[in-house]
Amino acid sequence: MKQAIKHSALLIGGWLSLIAGIIGIVLPLLPTTPFILLAGFCFYRSSPKMHNWLLNHKYLGPMIQQWQRTRTINRRVKVRGILLIIATFTISLLILPISLMGKGLLFALGVVLCIFLALVPESRGRYENSKE
Repeated sequence: MKQAIKHSALLIGGWLSLIAGIIGIVLPLLPTTPFILLAGFCFYRSSPKMHNWLLNHKYLGPMIQQWQRTRTINRRVKVRGILLIIATFTISLLILPISLMGKGLLFALGVVLCIFLALVPESRGRYENSKE
């Protein structure tokens, strides 16, 4: 029973992450790469069929394969992610009617996300060691 719940939660998490990642392709406020990597992790643990499909996907597969091989993120993706975090968090801080404590927490979260992303090793090409 416990295993079935874990399997279902990972499968649902994989689908939600995949959907968020696909939305992130067209909506610049959502980062695509972290959601696709999370979907790959969830599917790896819950659905070998979906994990295999994702790994072999023409557009989404290379970033997962690169992460599995080299534990790096493309430099352009990394820089774009940091810039989008700064832009969206700044806009949120200026526009959202939240308390000073809420703004402080939002600012801290933005700083932590930028630091995390900055510390992830980067690749210089589109996808390191890929066929492209």
